[in-house]
Amino acid sequence: MDKIFLPHLQKIEPHAQFTFSFPIIESSLGRKYYAKVGSLSEREQFVGEAESLRAIHNAAPGLAPHVFAAVGPDDSAATSERPYFLSEYRNITSLALNHKAGKELGMRLATELHVYKSTMGFGFHVPTFCGATRQDNGWHQTWEECYSAMIGSLLAKLRDKSRFSELCTQGEQVRSKVIPFLLRHLEIEPVLLHGDLWSGNAGVDNSSGQPVIFDPSSYYGHNEADLAIARIFGGFPRSFFENYHEHLPKTEPVDQYELRADLYELYHY
Repeated sequence: MDKIFLPHLQKIEPHAQFTFSFPIIESSLGRKYYAKVGSLSEREQFVGEAESLRAIHNAAPGLAPHVFAAVGPDDSAATSERPYFLSEYRNITSLALNHKAGKELGMRLATELHVYKSTMGFGFHVPTFCGATRQDNGWHQTWEECYSAMIGSLLAKLRDKSRFSELCTQGEQVRSKVIPFLLRHLEIEPVLLHGDLWSGNAGVDNSSGQPVIFDPSSYYGHNEADLAIARIFGGFPRSFFENYHEHLPKTEPVDQYELRADLYELYHY
């Protein structure tokens, strides 16, 4: 695996020597990198993660690990060569009790990531993976269409397993009734989301004390969808939510905020 990463590392630090102890690579000049190589079947996962992190870096530099090199969506050799990924290394600790970092994260999401808009519509240009679940993405003109397609894709995967017929029937009712009722009249623009923002994918950089988000499954959608998953498992301090909404108020109608959050949580259960 050294041969995969060495040319990229030499471009970053031409005069350094490198010690490989995967997934960590250390340079003689003191920098650390995170590196991994996957199987051929994992190409889409690697592309989705790298493209998500690159988008987040463009929107909010430093908020997520910087990707130096990775297999790309248009890499013609990618189908015959194992996918790879090289980023900066971050020593990350828990966000749960760090109110200062939680407050900073809320502010950065509200003022940087969740105001970074798409010119293509709602969705994303490559598939991404929310855990093990493939998120097909593509582009949609409205948030209602986009979120309905996301739920529809989940239901299709369940049908392919010839199981959960009752759940699928209920899911189609959500698509035909609940999604139009709650989402059709929202006046929102497509903004960049992390896509899988639970507490296990957020933390604090031990060296800087700054918040970090990682392992994204990004797409352009309604900002409140990121907040919904953030509250499912806990782990985000109250300061995160409070400071977020000080900078970016709840979408109108505010009295349907909790209903929308329940709807967005549904995607992750």
